[in-house]
Amino acid sequence: MNRRILPLALAALAITLAGSALARGPWRASEQNTRGWYFMTPEERIEHQARIRSFKTLDECRAYQVEHHQLMEARAREQGRPLPGGRRDICEHLRSPR
Repeated sequence: MNRRILPLALAALAITLAGSALARGPWRASEQNTRGWYFMTPEERIEHQARIRSFKTLDECRAYQVEHHQLMEARAREQGRPLPGGRRDICEHLRSPR
């Protein structure tokens, strides 16, 4: 009897964990992964996240990324605060496989 329960319990646990990962949804902008997070309004953060998700080509993503970084650098200078570097390349997923 116990030999049947363990595999079923492990399967149920795996399904539960997979479901919770999917429930989190797609990439979300946050202070951990968005350069200039603290220099953006809540509305700008939502717009930024939507724009990042919408890109279809690496070139359009890179153009937006450069523009965004320049804007965040300017805001950081205006406020006399440092601009932390990015941790992840938001356009990397659009790079063509080699």
